[in-house]
Amino acid sequence: MGNLSQPSGEHVTISYAGFNRPWASWIAHQLRARGLKATPVRWDPRVDVPFESEFGGLLAAEGRILLVLDNWYFKLGPIPEEDWQRVLTDLVPPHAGRLAAVTVATQEVPGSVDLLSPVDLHDLDEHEAVRRLLRRLSLDPARPAVPLPTDAPRFPNEPPEVLDIPRRNRRFTGRDAELERIHGLLTATGAQGEAATTRLVLYGGTGTGKTQIAAEYAHRFGNDYDVVWWIDATHRANARERLAALAPRLGLPVGERIGERIRAVQEALRSDARSHRRLLIFDGADDALQLADLLPDDGHGHVLLTSTTRDWSAVPGIREIGIRSFSRVESVAFVRRRAPRVTPGEADALASAVQDLPLLLAQTAAWLDANDLPVAEYIRQLHDTPRSARIQTEATYPKGFQTAWSITLGTLRERDPKAAMLLNLLAFFSPNEIPVRLLTEVHYKDLHDDLDELVRDPRAWHLALRRLSEYTAVRLDYQQELADNPEVEQVLMHRLYHRFLREQLPADEAKLYAEMACQVLISADPRRPADTRDWARYARLIPHLEFAGAFESNRPAVQELVLNCVEYLRVRGESRSGLKLCDEVLAHWQRRLDPSHGALLSLSHKRGNILRQAGRYHEAEQLGRTVVRRLATDKPADHPDLLRAKDGLGSTLLALGQFTQARDLFTEAAARFAEQFGTEAPQTLAARHNLGLALMLLGRYSEAREIHREVLQIRQRRLRSRHILTLHSGAVYARLIRLLGDYPEATSRLEQIVRTLRQISDERHPQSISADHQLGLCRRRAGAYDEARDRLSSAAFRAAQVLGPQHPETLVAEADYATFLREHGELGTALKYAESVAERYARLLGRDHPYSIGTRANVGLALAHAGDRDAALDHAGSAHREMTAAVGRDHPWTLGCALNLSAARSRVDDVEGAHGLSHDTLMRAGRALGARHPLTLSAKTALADDLRALGRVGQAAGFEEDAVRRLSDTLGPEHPHTRDAQRRVRPYWDFEPQPL
Repeated sequence: MGNLSQPSGEHVTISYAGFNRPWASWIAHQLRARGLKATPVRWDPRVDVPFESEFGGLLAAEGRILLVLDNWYFKLGPIPEEDWQRVLTDLVPPHAGRLAAVTVATQEVPGSVDLLSPVDLHDLDEHEAVRRLLRRLSLDPARPAVPLPTDAPRFPNEPPEVLDIPRRNRRFTGRDAELERIHGLLTATGAQGEAATTRLVLYGGTGTGKTQIAAEYAHRFGNDYDVVWWIDATHRANARERLAALAPRLGLPVGERIGERIRAVQEALRSDARSHRRLLIFDGADDALQLADLLPDDGHGHVLLTSTTRDWSAVPGIREIGIRSFSRVESVAFVRRRAPRVTPGEADALASAVQDLPLLLAQTAAWLDANDLPVAEYIRQLHDTPRSARIQTEATYPKGFQTAWSITLGTLRERDPKAAMLLNLLAFFSPNEIPVRLLTEVHYKDLHDDLDELVRDPRAWHLALRRLSEYTAVRLDYQQELADNPEVEQVLMHRLYHRFLREQLPADEAKLYAEMACQVLISADPRRPADTRDWARYARLIPHLEFAGAFESNRPAVQELVLNCVEYLRVRGESRSGLKLCDEVLAHWQRRLDPSHGALLSLSHKRGNILRQAGRYHEAEQLGRTVVRRLATDKPADHPDLLRAKDGLGSTLLALGQFTQARDLFTEAAARFAEQFGTEAPQTLAARHNLGLALMLLGRYSEAREIHREVLQIRQRRLRSRHILTLHSGAVYARLIRLLGDYPEATSRLEQIVRTLRQISDERHPQSISADHQLGLCRRRAGAYDEARDRLSSAAFRAAQVLGPQHPETLVAEADYATFLREHGELGTALKYAESVAERYARLLGRDHPYSIGTRANVGLALAHAGDRDAALDHAGSAHREMTAAVGRDHPWTLGCALNLSAARSRVDDVEGAHGLSHDTLMRAGRALGARHPLTLSAKTALADDLRALGRVGQAAGFEEDAVRRLSDTLGPEHPHTRDAQRRVRPYWDFEPQPL
C-alpha cells in the first residue's frame, strides 16, 4: 500500500457497533490529530433486513471505511457466521481499496475477516496501537500529531483510574436511542433542543432493563470520565457504604467515619473544576426520601439513577427518562443472540408472547438455549395456564411470567434437584447481592443433606451455579476475573423473579429455607460491631436480614445477629438507617416477644442511643421513660436491665438540660451497680463517669473532679493508660481542672493525651478532635493565642467534616472558635459564627435549653464588641433571666451571665444597676466556686470598676488590689487576665458549651 499523498484531504468513516464506541472515539481523535477527516458511524446490523443490504449500505459512506470489529459482530451478534462468510467474500474484493479494519475481539473471528486485512489492537499499549492503526491506513506512524482543542478520548485499553462497575453484559442488545439521549443530556448535546442536565433518573416498570442500560452506559461512555462509580441504592446503608468507599479511591484524607467520607466526596465534587468527568450511578434508587441527600449537588458530577418509582420527579434538578420494553427489532436480535437456534420468525413470536419485556426474554431465551423443545411448542405453553408445569403461582404475576418461570423451575427440578434446592435457598437472600460464598463457610450440619453434599463438592457446587445461570438468567459475579479458576463471589437475581421464587414455595418449605439462610448469616457474623475491621461485613449482612426471616426468628443467635447489625449502624454513625432497621425489627418483636424479653429491651436501649445520637432527644426521652416504667413494674429495683435503662434515660436527660434528674438516675445506677458487680466493674465506672458529667453541668466542679479522678485511676490500673476509655476519662478530668482555674495542669495533661491519641489513631478521630479543642481552650486561657487559634480553628473544621455541621460536638467547637475570633478583633466572622451556632442549638435542643441561652449570650458579647450597646444590653438581660430559670441563680453559667449583664449596664451608664448586680455576683461566686476561682476574681474586678464609677475610690482600690494579687498568684503576673485587671479592663464571661 502506498502512502497517502494528501492526508489532510482524506476522509475516513469509522464503522462501529455501539458496543465499541470508546474505540471509535479514540480512533477518530487519532486520525483528526494527523490531519484527516474522521466520522464515527454506529452500525448495528438489523436482523429483519438481508445482511447483503446492511453491509452494502456501508459503502454509501464518504471516503474510506474503517470497520471496528469485535466479538459482538460474530460470536455474540445476531448475524450467523455463514452470512458473514458469504457477504465478505462477495463484497470486500471489489472495494478492497476503500475497506480496512481493526479488530478488538477477544475470541477468534471468522476466517473471512482476513479479506479486510485487520490489525489487532487488543491488549496493546497506546503507542503500539497508534502505530498499527496508522500503518493499516498507509499513514506514516512518525508523522507528528496536531494538538486538538478538545480533551483527547482515553485509550480504551487504559480505563479510568477510578472505575468500579458491574461486569459488562456481552449480550446487551439495542437501546442505542436511550443511550445516546442519556449521553446527550449529560454532556449538553441533547437533540431537539433538549436542555442539558447533570442528574438523570431512568424510570420504568420492573423487568424493563433499566439496570442493564445504566451498566452499558458506564461501559460505553466510561472513557469520557475520570471516575465511574456504581452504587447499589436498594438500601440506604449500602448506598452510603458505597459512596463512602469512593473517598479513599479519590485519595481524600479521611478516617473511618462514614459521614466524614461522604462529606469529603461531596466536597471534592463541589470543589473540583473537572467534576463533570465524574459519573455516579445509583441503581435501584426507589426511595428518593432516603437517598436524595447522598446525591452530589446539581451541576457537580454526572449522576444516573434507576428507579421503579416516580418519586424523583419532585426532587429539584432531576430529569426523568422513561424506559419501556424492547422494540420488536431489539427483541428479535436479543433472542437470536441468546439462543442461536431460534429463527427470526420464532423470535418474533416469542417476543410477542412475553410482551417484549427484557427480563422475560432473557429467561425464555436462556431456557430455549439449554433445551431441545421445539420453539413453537414452548410458545404454545406460554399461552397455556401454569397448571401445565405443575407449579402453583400467584395471580399477581402476568401470565407469561408465571408460565415461563414455571416451565423453567419444572425442568430444573427434574434434571437437577439439588440445583433447584440451591435456587430456592438463594431466594432467601437479598436479590441484588446473594452471598453464595458464605454458603461454603457455614457448618454443614445446618444445611439440608442434599445442599450439604453440594457445598462439600467444589466441582458439583460450581456446576450447580453454572446451571442456574444457564437456566434461570441469574447473573454470576466472580471474585477474580483473571484467575485461572475464579470463584463465584455473588449471584444477582432480578427482584421480580426473586419474589416469584419465594411465593411459589409452600409455607413449610419456605420456613426450612429461611432457617438455613439465617444460619448462613449467623455464621458470617463477626460479633464485633464496634470493630472497624468488620464494618464491611456487617454492611453486606444487613440487606439479607429481612429476606432471611431474621426479624421473625425466636432463636437467640438470630436475635443477637440483628442486635449486632443495629449496633454496627449506631457506632458507624448511620442514625437514619439504624432507626429504620430498629423500627422494622420492633414491628416484629413487639408482636412476638414479651415486653420484658431481653432482646426487645436491648433493642429499645439501642434505639434510644441512636435517637440521642441523631439529636432526637425528646423522642429518646419518651422511649427511655417508657422502658424504665415498664421494667420498674416487672423487675426489682436492682435488676441490671432496669439500671441500664435508667442510665440510658439519664444520658438523654443530660442532653436535654435536665441535669438534676440525670444526676439522680446516675447516682442510683452507680450505687446499685457497685453493690452487684463491685466498684471497679465496667458498668459501675460508666455510671460514675456519667454522674461526674451531670455534676459538672450542675456547676459542682470540685465534686465532679473527684469522681473523674477516681474513675481515671481505676481505668489506668485496669485498662492501662493508652486505652481509649482511659484517655477519655483523662480528657474529662483535665477539662474539670481547667474549669476550676488550674490552666497549667490542665494544659500539661491534655498535651500528653493529644500526643497519645495521635499515636494510636489519627487527627480525624472524634476523640482526637475533642482533645485538640480542649487543649486549644487551655492555650487560650494561658495567653498562647497563636497556638490556640490553630487548634480551635482546626478542631471546628474537622468536627464539621467528620461529624457533620449539626452534630453537638461540632457546635461545641464552633461556639468556642467564634468566641476566640470575637476576642481577637474578627467581629464580622465571629458574629456570623455565633449566630449560626445559637440558631442550630435552638433547633436541636429548644430555645430554653442552657446551651441555646448561653450561645445567645455569646451573640450579645459580639454585639457589645461591635459597639451596639442597646442590643448587647437586651441580649445580656434576657440571657441572665433565662439562665436563672434554667439552672438556678448560683450556677456558674448564671453567674457568668450576671457578670456580662453588669458590664452591659455599665456601658449604658446604669451605674447603680451595675454595682448591685456585681456585688451580688461576687458573693454568689465566692460561695459556689471559691475565692480564688477566675470567675470570682473577675466579679471582684467588675465590682471595683463599679465602685470607682460611684466615686468610692478607696473601696475600689481594695477590691482591685486583692483581685490583681490573687490573679497573679493563680495565673502569673504576665497572664492576660492579670494584665487586664491591672489596666482596669472590664471583665466579661463567655459561655462554653460542654461536650456530652
